[in-house]
Amino acid sequence: MSFVEVRRLGVTYGEFPILERVSVDVAEGAMVTIVGASGCGKSTFLRILLGQERPTAGAVLIEGAPIAAEPDPDRGIVFQKCSVFPHLTVMENLTLPFEIETGGPFARLFGARRRAAREKAGAMMQRLGLTHAAGRWPAQLSGGMQQRLALGQALLRRPKILLLDEPFGALDPGTRREMQELLTELWRETGMTVFMVTHDIKEAFELGTRVLVFDKIRHDPQHPHAYGATITYDIPLKTPVPVEAPAPAAPHLTLVTDTNVKDVSHERPTRPPVPEGRRP
Repeated sequence: MSFVEVRRLGVTYGEFPILERVSVDVAEGAMVTIVGASGCGKSTFLRILLGQERPTAGAVLIEGAPIAAEPDPDRGIVFQKCSVFPHLTVMENLTLPFEIETGGPFARLFGARRRAAREKAGAMMQRLGLTHAAGRWPAQLSGGMQQRLALGQALLRRPKILLLDEPFGALDPGTRREMQELLTELWRETGMTVFMVTHDIKEAFELGTRVLVFDKIRHDPQHPHAYGATITYDIPLKTPVPVEAPAPAAPHLTLVTDTNVKDVSHERPTRPPVPEGRRP
């Protein structure tokens, strides 16, 4: 039995269909990357999996049971724009999931439960490289640090399913690479099932164990919004492609002296001198 089953899913906003006849089975522990043109329902599909919206037609099953009507701790999400609470520090943002879950109507922890929550938050901060920023506000963090914080907040409750809606789209290339590596490490450690929307085809094939392409297969020039999108390509990748560092440059030989550096990369080697006493 598949971990996530989507059966002829359809979503319509008023008179406009967004998704139609979407069917897919996903195994537990897969990292599914989703690509497609803007406006073809990728984010809508994630919201359906989260439970934030209800489909117009079809069904979504998780472990054989209908998906919960509302978001729950088993499903975490990270958006493209940082979604942490701006009035809470890094430490407070990371302890908040525990406070909401077990802190009663006022979402407050005290005594041993508070210490346990802070220990778990501290371990996550160390894993994310945010220990030095525990007391900072989100506005005082860089874009990459904000996304690391959002990812950590989503992972603290160990969700079975992690939903990522272009989480690295607004980051610079170097920070984006670091976040890709971090996501891959955390996914391998936890074994969770990941659905990730991205517009970067290279990123989709590097990170995913499976690539889904969303697009419209029916077009009406007179009524361009008459039909919704569906899965047009389902590309399985046997194993996740690791995020690799750029290939190292070719070796460059230099001769170092006390006063200068001489490039000898293109010089022909010379015969070593013959020791005294062995000359012909």
